[in-house]
This record gives sequence, structure tokens and C-alpha cells, in this order.
Amino acid sequence: MAFAPDGRLFICEQGGTLRVVKNSTLLATPFVTVTVNSSGERGLLGVAFDPAFATNGFVYIYYTATTPTVHNRVSRFTAVGDVAAAGSEVPILDLETLGATNHNGGAIHFGNDAKLYVAVGDNAVGANAQNLGTRLGKILRINTDGTIPSDNPFFTTTTGANRAIWALGLRNPYTFAFEPVSGRMVINDVGERTWEEVNEGARGANYGWPNSEGPTTAQGVTAPLYAYDHSAGCAISGGAFHNLKRPQFPLQYWGTYFIGDYCGGWIRSITLSDGTFTQFASGISSLVDLSSASDGSLYYLARGSGTDTGIVSRISYTVTTPRVDLTANGSDGPIALTAGTPLAVVASFDAGSAPVNAYVFIGIFSPVGTLFADSSGTFGPTPTPAFSGTVSSFQSLPFANIPNPTAVLPPGAYWWFMIMIPTANTNISYSDMVLTSVP
Repeated sequence: MAFAPDGRLFICEQGGTLRVVKNSTLLATPFVTVTVNSSGERGLLGVAFDPAFATNGFVYIYYTATTPTVHNRVSRFTAVGDVAAAGSEVPILDLETLGATNHNGGAIHFGNDAKLYVAVGDNAVGANAQNLGTRLGKILRINTDGTIPSDNPFFTTTTGANRAIWALGLRNPYTFAFEPVSGRMVINDVGERTWEEVNEGARGANYGWPNSEGPTTAQGVTAPLYAYDHSAGCAISGGAFHNLKRPQFPLQYWGTYFIGDYCGGWIRSITLSDGTFTQFASGISSLVDLSSASDGSLYYLARGSGTDTGIVSRISYTVTTPRVDLTANGSDGPIALTAGTPLAVVASFDAGSAPVNAYVFIGIFSPVGTLFADSSGTFGPTPTPAFSGTVSSFQSLPFANIPNPTAVLPPGAYWWFMIMIPTANTNISYSDMVLTSVP
């Protein structure tokens, strides 16, 4: 499943129907229905939206086509309202003929470079993953029209369609995700008998399958950021970053990566820098996907069981007052700075009717990393409260005042954030964020 830029949720049904949830209602008419082979793990498996969707209406799907042979295909459709325009299908990628019914991969997403990334399983032939003569067991990178970017890592060492290969050594990369601020890519690879992997998506990387699985020090292999064995589950089946563009959950989940397991029925919040995790949700019947919404909430898709099947659920976190409001140059953002334009980031805090004892953190997600301000206003990598004590209603709290930011800040996006954590309950936080960009 995937969210369109306008907030509609598109959901793939294995039998070939692409459904639409609009304003929390499942529409009766599908967006499109394609003919698929749905044996085993085949079927309609992935959906993505063109970076220019607002103007061109392009929707991409990954599905198992039945002609001229059974194979996986990526096609583009043009949206007209809530349905695909009749006759608008344009196949842009046709993969190798399939043998086994499993290990299809199927996830597709656009990176921040506006290229389409396609996850392809090894079709239950482990040797495919290391063979640059096939696209099976790989991550592919293509242009929106299906042509192959000339800066792909194996463009000069392979020929023809295999030039689309971007990374190799994968068994069944059923899901992957891009962090929307930094563009970081993380790939979830379903393991065989022992390990499930979360891997750093990297140009030209080799993740080792079938020669290695799980934690490894093998030369030339990109080891997983995080791995768990089958005592905790059987198949990693969803991954999504906590949406830093609008963080909703408490501070402990900021910047973490959510994963789910099909058999374990759980969702974990992973800190990728050190591999620690927090159990986030449990009791989910056959989870198959995760996605972060624009409001910061987390959605999961589950097959379910019995009469309760085909489930989409939303996990959210509701806070009331106190409230934090952050602005840049008087705007809620985003704003693009120009040379000579000053930058003033200001925070206000409404504690409601009663003062609150709290810690206040202020910081930046910047092109050079995450930085926090201390009580003296100096920014550094260590999370340090800029203020602690009783807070009531702040009229304005200067966050940053830079006369000419384009002269002192590296180019890129800057997410300025403020977090207030009541000392009486460290599980609750109130926060806001504003975006500025430096050319």
C-alpha cells in the first residue's frame, strides 16, 4: 500500500485489484484491475506515485503478468479522479520468466533522486542473487519511462536490461522504504531458515545471499543494520520510517524505523544506529505492510484470518494541551531562503491553564546530522535540554536568528524542531517542526 500525495491510500489486493481509501472510506470502484497470476506469492504486489503526480497523475504498479509468459511487470497508469484512465497502461519494465511461485519481491518506491527503485526476489534460486546476468535477487533503478540511468553502478559492466541493477545479493526484498527528509534507503530482506534482515540501501552493495544470511563479517558483503532470528518471527513484512516531516509519536520514536513480522504479528521501532528496538504493537494477524501517513500516524495492512480479513489499521498518538508552535520568518513553512534573507526561527508554548514542569529540547535535522541546542544556545550532537523548569505560556522563544543563513549554512533542507517533555511523565512529549531550505 502507499499514500498518494493528496492523502488517498492505495491498497494492492493479490488478485489484481488496486483499491482506494479516500477520507477514511474504502471506495466501491477499484482504481484499476489487472489480470495476474496469483499463485503462491505472485499477484499485484506494489504501488508507487510519480514525483510529479499532482500534474501528470501517473501511478505505477508491480504485478505478475500472465502473457506472453508468467513474469513480473511494472506498468504505469494515468489517474483520472479515483480511477485509471481506460487504456492508459504503459508497461515500463518486464522481468524474467518465473519458475517458482515464491520470492517475487514486489515493493516499488521513488527515491529523492526521482528514480524508481524496484525490489525483485531471487525466484527461489539463490544463485540468481549473485549473478549480474539476471535482474532476479536485486534492487533495480530506472527512470520514470523505464529507461536505465547511465549512472547506475553496473551500467558499464553489464549489458542490456541488466544495467538497471543497483544492488545485489538479496533473497526476497519484499518491502523497503525511503526516509523522506534525508532520502536514506532501508531494505527488508526475508530470510530462509534463521535470520530476517534490515539492510542499508547503498549503490552497488552486495548483501551476501545465498552465501551469507544475518550478521556477517564476510569481505565484500554489506552486513545488515539489524537482524532478528526466527525465535521472534518468520518473515519481515513491512518497513516504514517515523515521519519526521510531522512527528506524532513521543520522542523515543523520533527518527526510528518501524518493521513488522508476518508470523510474529508485531511491530518494532528500531534505532538503526545501534540496533536497539522497542516493541510498538502486537497481536496483528498476518501483517504484510507498513506505511507512514503525512500526519505522522502509522498504518499497517494485514491479511487477517477467518471472517476478519483484509485489514487496514491506523496507529496514532493524541495529545491535548500543552501545545508547541514553531515558525520560520513568521511562517509555518516550508520556506526557501535566498541570499541575503535573514532567518528567524521562533517557538511559542501554550501550557493551558496550569504551569507544567518540563524539559525543552530544541534542535535541527540538518545536512550535517542532528544537532541539539544547549542552555547557552550552542548546537551540538548531544540531546541536551535547552531549558528545564516550570513553563507556562511562552510569548516567543528565539530559536535561531541568522542574518545571512545562505552564507553560513550548507545547502540542503533544515528541519527545526522543538520538544517539550513533562517531567511527571517522560512517555509524553509535545512537539512541532518547521522546514527551511538553503539553495
